[in-house]
Amino acid sequence: MGDLREVKEHLNQMVIGREKEIDFMLIALIQQGHVLLESVPGSGKTWMAKAFAGSFSGMFRRLQFTPDVLPSDVTGIRFFNPKNQEFELRPGAVMANILLADEINRATPRTQSSLLESMEEKQATIDGETLQLPKPFMVIATQNPVESQQGTFPLPAAQLDRFLFRLEIGYPSYDEEMSIIRNFRDNVSHKKEIMNIASIEDVAAWSEGASHVDVHEDIEKYILNLVRATREHPSIELGLSSRAALAIVHAAQGRAYLDGRDFVTPDDVKYILEPVAVHRLLLTVEGMLVHDPETLLRNIAESVASPVEAY
Repeated sequence: MGDLREVKEHLNQMVIGREKEIDFMLIALIQQGHVLLESVPGSGKTWMAKAFAGSFSGMFRRLQFTPDVLPSDVTGIRFFNPKNQEFELRPGAVMANILLADEINRATPRTQSSLLESMEEKQATIDGETLQLPKPFMVIATQNPVESQQGTFPLPAAQLDRFLFRLEIGYPSYDEEMSIIRNFRDNVSHKKEIMNIASIEDVAAWSEGASHVDVHEDIEKYILNLVRATREHPSIELGLSSRAALAIVHAAQGRAYLDGRDFVTPDDVKYILEPVAVHRLLLTVEGMLVHDPETLLRNIAESVASPVEAY
């Protein structure tokens, strides 16, 4: 079986300064989740997604979202073949193990919603016929927050809720950026070979292993207290849902498994909380004037007592 540590080391060599983001993407892959990458242009979102997908032997597809992309481009279409006088099924971009939905907020809401069924139920319905997607199936979507008012369509809450993580990618440190300049100033070196480190069967085995990571009753209560605290805060109009609570559990299990443990600790929950929860919160009008979601979530997390780690 492929080694998770080898995959991490390879990705950290290919993508400089994104160790934490790579951890979250591996957790999402293990737990059959999806990732939304958000950052300014030129920060390496697409390269990171391609390097990540290329580390596995599964099928990778990229779909550049624009306003003229149709739902059939995403899910597929049944077309009439004049040669044999029959309708044939042509699957769309979702028929892959990893789909890169580049600049997803440039697509119309109708096209964005065509991904909902695939992301939640791992299937696509084309003209009444339901097709099961390959396993595993993971969507890595990117969006540019800078051009939010220039021909873009913000993702609705229902669509955001389908993403296990939303990762805001900031600028690299001075030393990391120097390494990027030195390693990628030659166009040839930018195309350095991405190696297949693990197979799809390895990913299935990791998913099975993560599902057996123990979540103690105290950890469950801790997660539930965190979720309910967001619902009761006066500055939050829409708190975390039951689906969000499950997402926290699964992400914490994935983090523990990635760390080589068969049990979840409170630190696992704290580590994954922000990228799991922030995009699922909706602040009140007054709350938006006073708080930003990240700071507010950290304040709530600090107010909820965590169980004593007796592991």
